This record gives sequence, structure tokens and C-alpha cells, in this order.
Amino acid sequence: MNPSLAELLETARVVALPMTTRFRGVTTREALLFEGPEGWAEFSPFVEYADAEASVWLSAAIDYAWNAQPAPLRESIPVNATVPAVSAEKVAGVLARFPGCRTVKIKVADPGQTLSDDIARVRAVRDALGPEGRVRIDANGAWNVDEAEHAIHALAGFDLEYAEQPCATVDELAELRTRVKYMGIPIAADESIRKAEDPLAVARAGAADLIVIKAQPLGGLTRALQIVVAAGLPAVVSSALDTAVGLSQGAALAAALPHLDYDCGLGTGALFVEDVADLAPTDGAIPVGRITPDSARLDKLAASAERRDWWFERLGRCHTLLAAE
Repeated sequence: MNPSLAELLETARVVALPMTTRFRGVTTREALLFEGPEGWAEFSPFVEYADAEASVWLSAAIDYAWNAQPAPLRESIPVNATVPAVSAEKVAGVLARFPGCRTVKIKVADPGQTLSDDIARVRAVRDALGPEGRVRIDANGAWNVDEAEHAIHALAGFDLEYAEQPCATVDELAELRTRVKYMGIPIAADESIRKAEDPLAVARAGAADLIVIKAQPLGGLTRALQIVVAAGLPAVVSSALDTAVGLSQGAALAAALPHLDYDCGLGTGALFVEDVADLAPTDGAIPVGRITPDSARLDKLAASAERRDWWFERLGRCHTLLAAE
């Protein structure tokens, strides 16, 4: 079923969630939420994304709100802590918001920072976790192949679980994977999956050891599961800095995977000062199940009238694109 724009707008709410620290260049995360027959869903493509890309996120939201989802194979999802590109002395404070998490993903290669900053941050995380904790890094494609090889070599002593999207292109990832294979550090692809016209190009090129999948950018659970099967690689389910509603969709995706070999990046609700509902990690995991936003929080966290109108107009444009398909 494809709901009309009027049906989407009938329950639509736009929220602006303040963040505990700057992450992915933002200090406030905006999202549009609406309710369908199956429950609430989230439409929150980042503001810089063009309508063609954003419409895929809308397709995912409509699917989640209007259609039954694949049956869950597990009741809770183990999640990683996420450390933004903060100074080393702030790492402990960030980790305190992720109780029980045994795995930490660390943002590296942030604009304006150096490899020395990254090394200090990763060292602080490793010291906090101890030798048994799992440490993964995410460069968001910011390095070229030489920079990535140098950085991974410099960070290898911290026993990295994997390096996520160290370079931007599939060809670069393939070359880098060959170069660092002797170190035993796997390469994960994120943007090369969710932002690619051909998300399976990574697997065909032998450019990654595992893939990072996200429900919204891939158009919903069914398509994401199809990509995992076709890629034939282990998958890590992650969020796109979603509200609790979007995180519940990510948890549904992780719960539907036949195999869940890695802790998932679905604990990012801990990066918000306040969310529309409670879904921050407890004992290193989040539960599987649909989320209904708290009405008082929807009011408290409501975006300005100007931003609400911006999101409503964007929703309309993306809905028109979907209707034309």
C-alpha cells in the first residue's frame, strides 16, 4: 500500500534532538516522524542529501509504518558504543553513556584533526576497555589509500576489530584491502553500500571483508536483507543517527538477519541529550520491538515552524518522486 501525502502529513511531527557532542558535523539532529497502520516510522535523510537519495529513506519509512516486517530471530541486539571525534580526555565521559557495551566504534579522520589526535583517542578507548574489548574505527571515506595504509598501520597496535570505510571508492578499498591484509585487520564498507547505485559492487570487487547496512538508506528491511544475501558477506547493522523510532527499525533489521556476528551500531540514542522515547543501551544491548514516541517529548522536542515547513515540503517532493516510479 502506498499512502497519500495527506495520510503521511496527518500524523507527521518534526523534532530537533540536541546532541551531547558534535557528531557528523551536527549538534542537533532533525527528523520527521509519522504513524501508519503498523506503527511509527522515521524519515530523516541528512539535510544535505538531494531528493532522489532522500526518497529512498521515505520508501523505508513508509514500508515500516504500513507493512508487516520480517519475523525477528532474536529479542535483543548487542550494540557498540560510539565515540565521536572528541579529545582523548573526553573519551571516558562518552563511554559512560553506553553501559555494558563491550565494543566501541571510534570516529577518525575528522576534518581539522591529525592522525596524532586519532591515535590518542583510540588509545584512550583501548585503555578504558582493557584488552578484551573490541575497538573499530570509522573514517567515513576521508583517507586516500596511502593515508589509510599509514593510519591503519599506526593504529594496528590497538587490536582493531575492523576499519570502516577508510577510503571513498570501491577501487581504493580493494587496493587498501590488499595492502593491509598482512596486518589481519578487516575492511568494512558503509558509504560504498548505502550511497552506491550498485551496492553489490563492493562484494564483486573483493573490496571489503564485511558490510555495514542501514535500514533507512537502503529502502527498508526487505531490500537490506536482499543485499546481505546477495553480497555474501558478514553484516553489521548500524544507524544513521536515528531517533528511537528509527533505531527500532534498525533493531528489526538486525533481528531478522540469519547470522549476527558483530555488535551493531544501534546505540547512538545515547548521543542525544533527550530522545522521543527511551532506547539507549542497557547492559550493552537494546530490545527488539516497535517504539511509540512519548507525546510530551514530541511537544518538547518539536522543531521550529520554519524547520517543520522545510521538512513537510521535502516530504512532499520525495513522495512525488516515489509516486512516479
